[in-house]
Amino acid sequence: MSPPRITAAMCASGRTLGEPRLSPDGRRVAMVVTEAGRGRLVVLDADGGPERVVTSDPGPSPARAYGGGSFDWLPDGSGLVFAGAKGGLWHQPGDGGPARSLVAEGRVAAPAVSPDGTRVAYLLDTRHVAVVSLDSSTWPVCLSAEADFCLDPAWSPDSAWVAWHEWDVPAMPWDASRIAVRRADGTGAATVVAGGEGIAVQQPRFSPDGTRLGFLCDRSGWLNLTAVAWSPVGPSGEPSPLLMEEHEHGTAAWGPGQRSFAWSPDGTAVAVARNESGFGSLQVVDVAGGTTTQLGRAVHGGLSWIGDRVAAIRSGARTPTQVVVYDGPSGEGRRTVAHGPVAGFEAADLPEPELVSWPAGDGATIPGRLYRRADGPLGEPPPMICWVHGGPTDQWGVTFNARIAYWVDRGWAVLVPDHRGSTGHGRAFTQAMAGRWGELDTDDVAAGIAAAADRGWADPGRIAIMGGSAGGFTVLNVLASHPRLCAAGVDLFGVADLFDLDETTHRYEAHYLHSIVGPLPEAAGRYRARSPVNRADAITTPLLILQGTDDEVVPPAQSEAIAERLRGLGRVVELHLYEGEGHGWGRPETVTDELERTESFLRRHVLRWATATTTQGGSSP
Repeated sequence: MSPPRITAAMCASGRTLGEPRLSPDGRRVAMVVTEAGRGRLVVLDADGGPERVVTSDPGPSPARAYGGGSFDWLPDGSGLVFAGAKGGLWHQPGDGGPARSLVAEGRVAAPAVSPDGTRVAYLLDTRHVAVVSLDSSTWPVCLSAEADFCLDPAWSPDSAWVAWHEWDVPAMPWDASRIAVRRADGTGAATVVAGGEGIAVQQPRFSPDGTRLGFLCDRSGWLNLTAVAWSPVGPSGEPSPLLMEEHEHGTAAWGPGQRSFAWSPDGTAVAVARNESGFGSLQVVDVAGGTTTQLGRAVHGGLSWIGDRVAAIRSGARTPTQVVVYDGPSGEGRRTVAHGPVAGFEAADLPEPELVSWPAGDGATIPGRLYRRADGPLGEPPPMICWVHGGPTDQWGVTFNARIAYWVDRGWAVLVPDHRGSTGHGRAFTQAMAGRWGELDTDDVAAGIAAAADRGWADPGRIAIMGGSAGGFTVLNVLASHPRLCAAGVDLFGVADLFDLDETTHRYEAHYLHSIVGPLPEAAGRYRARSPVNRADAITTPLLILQGTDDEVVPPAQSEAIAERLRGLGRVVELHLYEGEGHGWGRPETVTDELERTESFLRRHVLRWATATTTQGGSSP
């Protein structure tokens, strides 16, 4: 096997690209570029570079590749409106220069400029949808009413209506949510046009011809592209699918700005990102006939359609994240206009993952994806990392992941399980988590590790389990429930105490445990039994814990508590706190340290016998 071609510095040195948006004339692309935790608005020619940074101070909220809700173009293309990283709403000239404040304070997101260019709809603290005039001549008007959370305001083409996504606690948006509309001047009451109890919806977006309000809805059992008829006086009739299939067209609504579908300029077609068991494709749906045409392969997001051009984020296991522009309906004119990761990953000859599955203890079939190199030692199963995604309502699709590339390049197999509760496999699979977090995820992941050992995907003696946030919670519970299954565990800012999490986590997830564990005080027994801090005596496997000191989602006290318990029991545990980091890392030096520190830990506790064999003339990954 060849020596590693991917370094920790390469993984840390890239940038995150998010929200590519074609200008109203289709000639330029604006996007948010985040490097070292700082976001900037960048504009470039849709035919390709050079990039121009148009923001200085303040900057926009940082990018998320498949979401974010940071900015919107003005209809005449003269500038943009963006949500500031430190709050407020700002108008930015398209050729740079000082930004002008529209709303001075507050945690603002998802600005949407009215088609007539006079007003901006936006979110305030994910609680309210408000509208303010672009010249700041009027006081903001609040459109939302009693909903606990709101996302993604969108304008009707005549600038008369605003639609948005809303829901009430204790539900999360993928449990039960609604699409609401109201007149933009605040007259009349808000009207719910779709969704409700037992139905999840998201991403309202009007067709440019004003005849439909589109959104995603899982009423069929799958999160599919749906629409309701629209006229200048409002909605009419019942929502109906534009494309009904056993594939999902979006991911969990963890925040604003997801754009997994985009209307054609004349409203006769829709570009939609299809999830194909974690892989992806970009399809164009004919609204009248319901037929689809494939525009491209790989996972796509951040879709924008102007004229005959479609812009998108595109990535895959072998495709480092990029911004692409498609010309025409065939996709033959695709070109890459921006890259996220640094150069060099392409030379590593990374593999596509294999779709795998295994039976859970109760007979359910659990899907996953297995990454492994084809040029490993013949006849020798590789060491393996079972990497558990966060959420837990989420999925790691087959997008470019520099960390997975790092480990695969070093000869590790990486198994990414979609335990029950994951998205991408239909509503029933996701909702199976209800009341059972800490139980189903633990059993499903453990069954996947056992299958990997039994089927020769990995060396049974050289398996580690790793996960962050909710994935870290699963890591700890797998180690407690199956102490001989793994040689080591890596917990990245994971949950250790459910009672403490219920009291201290941020507002967006304040009622999350109500649905996935149960309401308190009735479910107190579950909270106690499934909290890893109460099961520390069963954890005998060496454990590495990495945690940010400024984490508001899973506070550092969680990691400190489990580490203290394990130390008191005489276990092998290493805890490292990253000063100033939050829920995930923003600084390149932290990413570098994470990878190098983890590699050192796994070499000592997982590859130790391989190292001894090497000394005697053998080889190790």
